[in-house]
Amino acid sequence: MANHKSALKRIRNSETKRLRNKYQHKTTRNAIKKLRDADKKEAEGLFPAVVSMIDKLAKRNIIHDNKAANLKSKLAKHVAAL
Repeated sequence: MANHKSALKRIRNSETKRLRNKYQHKTTRNAIKKLRDADKKEAEGLFPAVVSMIDKLAKRNIIHDNKAANLKSKLAKHVAAL
């Protein structure tokens, strides 16, 4: 267990950030699944919002930039193919 005040605070902050990151990542994954299951018109409407969510995850280093690019590319191809 941590002995310093600053280390205890770091533990509290890390846990808070971990839970926030987990929530944002799971919400984005659910939105991606919803987009993949949607029909053409609904998917075209959801696409900009999902891309924005993916970009925010990448900006905050929750996912890697390349993973974000791959996800956006695959989703764009999926929507175009509908």
